[in-house]
Amino acid sequence: MTVGHAFKWAATALLIAGCASMGAAGSRATAALAPTAGNSTAGTVTFTRNGDRVRVVAEISGLAAGAHGFHIHEKGDCSASDATSAGGHFNPGNQPHGNPAAGAHHAGDMPLLIADASGNATIDVTLSTISIGSGANDIVGRAVVIHKDPDDFKTQPAGNSGARIACGVIVAA
Repeated sequence: MTVGHAFKWAATALLIAGCASMGAAGSRATAALAPTAGNSTAGTVTFTRNGDRVRVVAEISGLAAGAHGFHIHEKGDCSASDATSAGGHFNPGNQPHGNPAAGAHHAGDMPLLIADASGNATIDVTLSTISIGSGANDIVGRAVVIHKDPDDFKTQPAGNSGARIACGVIVAA
């Protein structure tokens, strides 16, 4: 093998490896949240793959001050005026509902959204129970739902978090 041929082979291998790692690390999905009937909650949620985990960043407005349930639901359908068309919590592992920070929980269970006095909430959390674009825990084509009340992380099957006040379908970005 000539030096030139070896160089071309090494450069090609590096290019392929770099592209493969960019695709894995750069997988993204988004959900544009719209209010359900009688509500004004809206915002965006961005999901970014980071190795075998997913970073979730949300910016939400139009909330009552305080805590709100925040979940991924099984169906990517927000057509019902109350978002019941999104189905129940995304739960491919058939786990009990719970706190994503401790113990068994649905893949779609996420931390509480905490709104300030102006009704705005932001969250930046990394989760290991969801994936983007592949596998049983793939969230693309599902929905993000925000609830009126806080999630108690105990009541089955949904944490007693009340009415659905915003919904958005998760799409690959």
